[in-house]
Amino acid sequence: MFGLAATAGIPAWAAPEITGRPVEHQLNMQTPVNALGADIYGLHNGMMLVCLAIFIGVFGVMFYSVFKHRKSLGHKAATFHESTAVEIAWTIVPFLIVIIMAFPATKAVIALKDTSNADITIKATGMQWKWGYDYLTGEGEGISFLSNLSTPRAQIGLPGQEATEKKTENYLMEVDNEMVVPVGKKIRMVFTANDVIHAWTIPAFAIKQDAIPGFVRDGWFTANKVGVYRGNCVELCGKDHAFMPIVVRVVTDAEYTAWVDTKKKEMAALADDPNKVWTIDELKTRGEQVYAANCVACHQANGKGIPNAFAPLDGSQVVLGAKAHQVEVLLNGQDTPVYPSAMPGWKQLSDTEIAAVITYTRNTWSNKAAENIVQPAEVLAARSK
Repeated sequence: MFGLAATAGIPAWAAPEITGRPVEHQLNMQTPVNALGADIYGLHNGMMLVCLAIFIGVFGVMFYSVFKHRKSLGHKAATFHESTAVEIAWTIVPFLIVIIMAFPATKAVIALKDTSNADITIKATGMQWKWGYDYLTGEGEGISFLSNLSTPRAQIGLPGQEATEKKTENYLMEVDNEMVVPVGKKIRMVFTANDVIHAWTIPAFAIKQDAIPGFVRDGWFTANKVGVYRGNCVELCGKDHAFMPIVVRVVTDAEYTAWVDTKKKEMAALADDPNKVWTIDELKTRGEQVYAANCVACHQANGKGIPNAFAPLDGSQVVLGAKAHQVEVLLNGQDTPVYPSAMPGWKQLSDTEIAAVITYTRNTWSNKAAENIVQPAEVLAARSK
């Protein structure tokens, strides 16, 4: 009943040449780029028409009756208490409407859950406040990276401070590492989180799924048009909830193969020998970069944390204590009863990155830890326990 035909003549009220993100003054859903999205789009508009027809019918009869049979025209209130015909009508008719609407809706829901025969499987891990992607099966298997907001802080501003740069077109909807998929292929997405509940969605793909710590959920999409498509975490997940966008770039098969080759070469180049012995200065320099990319949102650039939210690292007993304990905390996380947000584990970081950021925190700000250096081999040993 509700297909693309139901949307005929109903504009998206948005510039048609702009796809993949919300636009100014948009009053309808984003333009879908796959068949399932088109079905959902049609369902939405078709059901809106049904609701509009019911609204006009019910309120039309009600207002007609009120004004046509008002007391000032000499009408008197009826004395009947019930009508069997009316009772039957307003039971059967809504029931039939619900059934008619339920059939295509159920078909769409079943299709949403069919993740079989996927060409590529990708795991998306939500974390405060970024996304991690791991290509599990299919072309690109083994690729893994983090995706952070890339909008400059100067465009966003700070609490109590105005932004110093003009906002760009994709303000708060741009990332440093886009998820890349080939056009026309079925992509199975596996979702989880390592701290609180997040939610992954790309409206143009007709996919939305919660990412829950300790649970694995899945969904799928196929993108039939090359382009860049954007979404956001849509589950309130903390103070920087607004700063963890999702960007998927859909490319041709040849472009995807070239991206996979390039990405694997980049990963190989960045892979560090865990047995290499680093100097303290090398680790501090590398650790500062890791800290800026992963830790600064919660613990702040000055290491003071956020009062009543996230623990400070400057003067922290964990940082100044035994380094083995800090390695354990970085790998597996730790509950913080004094603060509402627990410290999540960061196993997705490499052994060198964990060693570097620990060394950086133990030798920065006012911290002068007795055990002031951690080598990647120590992290590797702790990880293998």
